[in-house]
Amino acid sequence: MTETIEDIAQRMVAPGKGILAADESTGTIKKRFDAINTESTAESRRDYREMLFRTDEAMREYISGVILYDETIRQKAKDGTPLVEIIKAAGAIPGIKVDAGAKPLAGSNGEKVTEGLDGLRERFAEYHALGARFAKWRAVIEIGSKGDRSKPSHNCIHANTHALARYAALAQEQGIVPIVEPEVLMDGDHDIDTCYDVTKWALKELYQELDYAGVKLEGSILKPNMAIAGKLCAKQAGVDEVAEKTVKLMKECVPPAVPGIVFLSGGQSDHDATAHLNAMNTHDDLPWALSFSYGRALQAAPQKAWAGNNNNWSKGQAAFLHRARMNSLATTGNWTEQVEKEAA
Repeated sequence: MTETIEDIAQRMVAPGKGILAADESTGTIKKRFDAINTESTAESRRDYREMLFRTDEAMREYISGVILYDETIRQKAKDGTPLVEIIKAAGAIPGIKVDAGAKPLAGSNGEKVTEGLDGLRERFAEYHALGARFAKWRAVIEIGSKGDRSKPSHNCIHANTHALARYAALAQEQGIVPIVEPEVLMDGDHDIDTCYDVTKWALKELYQELDYAGVKLEGSILKPNMAIAGKLCAKQAGVDEVAEKTVKLMKECVPPAVPGIVFLSGGQSDHDATAHLNAMNTHDDLPWALSFSYGRALQAAPQKAWAGNNNNWSKGQAAFLHRARMNSLATTGNWTEQVEKEAA
């Protein structure tokens, strides 16, 4: 019997599990590798990601799915096994990043719109044949500085949410679950309340556009930012305030039909991303699962431990397992500072 998109979406937010975002573009992962003095080549990128995917306990117990990049979904491990098959063998679901990146939005004040809709139906068919069962499309929304409140504009919000809806409809047409990601960036000097208001605006518009496009909410996943102050804001909110306002925001904007919300880390530290998620999951009466879809917050530690040397695989895998387990505990509200220290 064929698995429905509703079935796949439920598996993506299975209790105690979250999503590994391993979909860095070639340019982005080069920056990560530069930081650990490692040359970024097709082979080194393959080796690093294979190390993660072969971390059996982490993948089997704590990771529900992996977002891949176009290069990675086509790669094979050193022994010839397709990386997709390694992910599937661990019980996780292969996914694929399909957008073509954020490009300058015409007529705006330096804002961006995500492109990649041209030919997407055909690319989805190919990715489905390669094993992908979910996809991701990221929109980038910037908040202007206190001296410039022209950003975000309605044009930016509308263009990006409309594109997200078109992408999501095309994904579902091909039997692929869409992750919709409208990211309000942490960059800037805005406070937590400004982030709250802009994120609310973006999410309200997003779900209106998804409705217009006929997207089945039961077969979709939301990947939003948390309500959090900008990095340059003098007043940074505490863990409890971030959790309280983020849960309130989600309840105001996200229909209960959505199976789950997988938060992005968005530049937060490993520790903060875990602590915030944990605090949210101590709230009662949540109509959807709250989990993670972390990139840097899961990978920074294993990248540093691996350091481009395949002799360090066991160290890299131990670091990945630790972060995956800590975030798994956070999905159930059972992470504590003490657990973190004892497990380190």
